[in-house]
Amino acid sequence: MTDSEKMREKEAEKMEVDSNLLDSLEKPEKIHQVIQEAILLAGGATAILLQVAEPGVGKGVDEHSNFGYRPLDRLRTTMTYVYCVTFGTRDERKAVIEMVHRAHASVKGPDYSADDPQLQLWVAATLYAVGIEIYQEIFGRLDDETAQAIYREYSILALSLRVTPEMWPEDQHAFWEYWDKQIKTMEITENAKNIAHDLLWNKKAPLTIRFALPFVRLTTAQMLPPRVREAYGLKTGKIRRGTYRFTMGLTKAAYPALPRAIRTYPMKYYMKDMRRRLDERKS
Repeated sequence: MTDSEKMREKEAEKMEVDSNLLDSLEKPEKIHQVIQEAILLAGGATAILLQVAEPGVGKGVDEHSNFGYRPLDRLRTTMTYVYCVTFGTRDERKAVIEMVHRAHASVKGPDYSADDPQLQLWVAATLYAVGIEIYQEIFGRLDDETAQAIYREYSILALSLRVTPEMWPEDQHAFWEYWDKQIKTMEITENAKNIAHDLLWNKKAPLTIRFALPFVRLTTAQMLPPRVREAYGLKTGKIRRGTYRFTMGLTKAAYPALPRAIRTYPMKYYMKDMRRRLDERKS
């Protein structure tokens, strides 16, 4: 076997999903009540800006994606992954995780790699932190037992990205210690600022999205930790904070009353889209 063939074989092995991992992802229960809610998409821009605030993630996204031309692609990829890992069948989880591994394989440079477990731990952490904050803002605080169960199950988003079980903080207290340390020490690079500009001031996005961007900038600025918001150059103030609180108040009153079919529509949409793409790969 030639060296190139051995290298390809090693790469193929890295793409394979361990059956033990698939076993550990089986039958999540509590996380479904959070992940299924469409309101979590309101934190999409916040999660992305937090992810790319990690310099390695920022470099990978800025240097290896067409984010400026297709700003919704990362949202589609992320939500497909999140919904499939939590709601998909065993075979669907395996297929999507392998797709993510293949996509990450070429995203690397002298000082970063998309397969770095520390970077993937941070990505998964942002999904939990932003998602649980929005959920509790709308539906009220969870009791301690439910909150801890949901936190434990959120680890599946990290474990399927090459993060080992011991890397995921053991409980919520440990998680928020990790979170605070990350927020206090990370530096917002030019890569991250480029992505923020493409995301929040994108002139190539469809008109309907561009129309919504001022509101997205407003809500994202209020959701970000102050240090991160300031580093990105996003503005806040008494009027902006008041507008955000008023908007969240209206949402808290109206959203839970919506029919479940509406609240879960994005989950069903992305799952259907994922299954269509998997069928196309088979044919």
